[in-house]
Amino acid sequence: MQRYAYPTTRLGKRSLCLRMLPLLIGLLLAVQPVYADGVLRIPYVADIGSFDPDNGFETGAMSAIDNVYQGLVQYQPGSTRIVGLLARSWDISDDGLTYTFHLVHGVKFHDGTPFNAAAVIKSFERRRDHRMILSYFLANVKDMKAPDDSTVVLTLGHPQPSFLDALASPWGPKVISPSALAEHDNGDFAATWLNEHAVGTGPFKLAEFKRGQRYVLERNDAYWGNKPFFQQVQISVVPDISQQILQLQAGAIDAVPINYPFAQLTSLPGTLEITTAPSMIPYDLFVKPNSPLDEAEVRKAVLTAINPALWVRDAFGGFASLSRSVYPNVMLDPVNPIRFPTDFEAAKAAIAKHGEVHLVIGLHSAAPSYARIADLMIAQLALIGVKATAYVLPSGAAYALKDDPSPPDLLLTIAGPDAAHPENQAKVFFTKDAPLNFFGRVLPEADAVVNQAGQLTDVKERNALYERAGQMYFDAGIVIPLVNVNDVVVHAKGLKDLGLRPVYPPGNIDFATVRWGP
Repeated sequence: MQRYAYPTTRLGKRSLCLRMLPLLIGLLLAVQPVYADGVLRIPYVADIGSFDPDNGFETGAMSAIDNVYQGLVQYQPGSTRIVGLLARSWDISDDGLTYTFHLVHGVKFHDGTPFNAAAVIKSFERRRDHRMILSYFLANVKDMKAPDDSTVVLTLGHPQPSFLDALASPWGPKVISPSALAEHDNGDFAATWLNEHAVGTGPFKLAEFKRGQRYVLERNDAYWGNKPFFQQVQISVVPDISQQILQLQAGAIDAVPINYPFAQLTSLPGTLEITTAPSMIPYDLFVKPNSPLDEAEVRKAVLTAINPALWVRDAFGGFASLSRSVYPNVMLDPVNPIRFPTDFEAAKAAIAKHGEVHLVIGLHSAAPSYARIADLMIAQLALIGVKATAYVLPSGAAYALKDDPSPPDLLLTIAGPDAAHPENQAKVFFTKDAPLNFFGRVLPEADAVVNQAGQLTDVKERNALYERAGQMYFDAGIVIPLVNVNDVVVHAKGLKDLGLRPVYPPGNIDFATVRWGP
C-alpha cells in the first residue's frame, strides 16, 4: 500500500488534504475487506453430494474437489491441452499399451504422508477395483506397477488414444493419502468417511463441511507448487439465483458462477464485470424413435423452423455460437459443418401436405436457458404450422427415457462430455451402449466408424472419421446439435485469472489461480 505524507508548511495543501481525508478513508474502507481477510466467497446452486473424488459425479463442486485432490495430468486453463500435474513427464510405448509416468518430487499429502508411486497405485486400485461410480475411467488399465518411488507404469488392455484425456478429465482419477485410506477403511474402502472429509495433495485443504450450508477450504501453506492468492475459500449453498445476484450486488459474495440471466449481462452495475471463456456446453435435441421426425420431409421442415441461427442471439446474446457438429466446437472443428435448411415456404408446404404435426419437447432442467430455447423454437415451429409444447422433466427422468411408455418427442439437454477427446462424446451419447444414449437408438454403421476412429493417434485422420460418424447420426435424425454456450461468470470488479477450463462444467473457478488485481 502506498504511504501518503501530508505537508505542514503550506496551509492550502494541508487544508485540501484534510478535506479529502474522509473520502480517502471511505475508499480504503471500501476496498480493504476484500484484500485484508484473504477470503474468496463463492455460492453453489446445489449441495455437494460427496467429496469423494472416486465416488460421485459432482458438477458444481468440481473446482473445490480438484483444488484439494490432484491427478497425474490436467487440462491447461483455457484450453484442451494436457499438461503434467503430479506427473512431471510421461512416455507412451510404440504399441500404445504402456504409459510410464515420472512423478514430481517433494510432494506431501495434507496429513504429512509422503506422496510416491505406491500412493498412486493404491488410489487408482481403489477407484478401479471397488465399484466406485467413476471406475470406468480406469476400466482399460490391466496392470499397475511402481518400479520405484518416482515412477508409475500403467498397462492397458488395448490401445486407447483417449487415455490421457481420461486422466486429465475433471472427474479423472485423483490421488488420496494412503494413510487416510487405511485409517478410515471400515470395509467400504473409506467411502463413508470420504463423503465429507478429504486428504489430498492440492493447494487447498478441506477445513469445514456443513452439508447443505457451508464449506470452507483453507490454503495449504506447505503446497509443493505455486501458492494460491486466497487464504480461504468460503462456499455457501444458495439455490435461488436471484438471491445470489442480490448478495453479489451487496458485496456479500464475490461471484455468481453460473445461471446469471443472459438478458441482464448487458446492464451490469459498474461494480461487476464478466469473465467468459469457450466451454463444452452444447445444447442438443435428442429425438425419440417413432416420432414425426422419422419422416424425412417432416424432419427437414422442422430443422428449417428450429434453425438456431434464427434465435441464438435472442437466447444468449453474444455468449453462444452455432454448433458446427455433434461434438463441442472446442473439441472438433469440422471440415464440413452441419447445415440447417432455410426454405420456409418449402417447410410450410411440407407440413401442410403431411397434415397436423404435434411435437412435445422435454426439458432436462428448469434452468431459465432451457425454457428460453424451447419458447423460441416453439414460436418458430408455429410459423410452419407445427404445434409444439414443452415441459420440464422430473429430476433424473431424462436418464430413464428408454423405459418411459410416453416419452417426449424431443429431449433438450446439455450434452457435455467428461473429457476433450471425441470418443468421450460419441461413446457417451451416440453409440449403442453409450450410457447417455437417452432413447437407446442404434446406428451400427456410424458406431463402426467411431470404433475405427478410436484406434487412431493422428488427430486430423481421427477427426475426419469422427466428423463422418457425427454427420451420420445427424442425418439419421438421432441428434440435432443447436448451440455451444460460453462459460460466463459474473463477479466483483478486479477478480482475475479465474482459470476456467473448457472441459469443466460451467462456473468452476480455479481457486489456485484466481486473485484480486488491477
